[in-house]
Amino acid sequence: MHKCGVNFMGVKGKEAILSTEEKRSVVLFIWLFYIITVGYDVGYYLIFPTLYNMEVKFTLINYVIYIILFAILPIALRLIKQGRKDIVKYIYFISYTIIVLVQDIITYYGSSMQYKSGNGVELFFILISPIFINKAFYLVVLVGTIFKYLILGVILSTTDVFAPIILMMVFGIVAYIFLNRFSGYVRGIEDSFDKQLQGIVKGVIATLELKDPYTRGHSERVASYALILAKEIGKFSKKELKEFNYACLLHDVGKINIPDHILMKPQKLTDEEYEIIKTHPALGAKALEGVEGLKNGIQVIHFHHERWDGKGYPNQLTGEEIPFLARITSIADAFDAMTSSRSYREAMPLEVAYQRIVEGQGTQFDPNLVEEFKKAYPKWKEFHQNYRWVLK
Repeated sequence: MHKCGVNFMGVKGKEAILSTEEKRSVVLFIWLFYIITVGYDVGYYLIFPTLYNMEVKFTLINYVIYIILFAILPIALRLIKQGRKDIVKYIYFISYTIIVLVQDIITYYGSSMQYKSGNGVELFFILISPIFINKAFYLVVLVGTIFKYLILGVILSTTDVFAPIILMMVFGIVAYIFLNRFSGYVRGIEDSFDKQLQGIVKGVIATLELKDPYTRGHSERVASYALILAKEIGKFSKKELKEFNYACLLHDVGKINIPDHILMKPQKLTDEEYEIIKTHPALGAKALEGVEGLKNGIQVIHFHHERWDGKGYPNQLTGEEIPFLARITSIADAFDAMTSSRSYREAMPLEVAYQRIVEGQGTQFDPNLVEEFKKAYPKWKEFHQNYRWVLK
């Protein structure tokens, strides 16, 4: 039997690398947050009063603030351990902003003291926000900080808040410039990985088509039909559709491991030979497991020959046990198989293939997806008619 010797190591790691870097960024963020918070208060309450003979007291509310801030730490570490690191930065920013807002209101409301603004930790939040390559977080920090000062200005009836607002906007512009630069670098990395993945996918398909010329174009058409149907359903992101497209293109990759005399046999297969053919979904899934950019599509490769009634293979799954995207691929795969010529038969007319899919509603195919197929069929028909068919 042929061995699938394609090396996927070149594309392993895009998501892993980005995830690892994000984790490092969150950990760095936490360290810097506590260092700057403590350092700012040490300078404000201890060093500067000593140097300039100022009288500044560390009040009860300051102790409460530190209790709250350090109580967040074990929560943050637990979230990082659970892989939910993306929300840690929001927790710190929102908690700190609310605490400082309450502190300022308690300190200045109804007091004769003039409002004094300026907080190194707020500048820290704005300037460090670009390291997460997340425009949502950047906007939350900038808008949230400005909104906090506007609330203070209204409650304290003072215009002294405009100076820090202008300062925050200036630093916000600087942070936005860094954010765009960092985003550009990340897009470059992602594009590089995607191009590697595309090249490998094309190489695998070319290898498969050399081994079995009767499958030439089949993977490409199945992917096109499946994407049309997935877009008709309208619940998938661009990233999910991209991964789905790769999975569809590689749905028959396991056939590389099938002996040539079985794969290209023009006569009807024996029961033993058919059992060997039925191993290709599991073999394909095994060959591609762990490949970044495809991990969410492995189930498509593994289960695209399952049937709604449980009579498919390799696991005889039934109904909604079959992954949703695999159910979509199943319809696309069957339609293209019927409408493509083979050595032992001519292609069926499109309307006949359409009727076969409809007749399989609730037995071979997901009944709800067949209804979506009916809506998408005109686009399938248009694609089929415009496809550049290659004579075998």
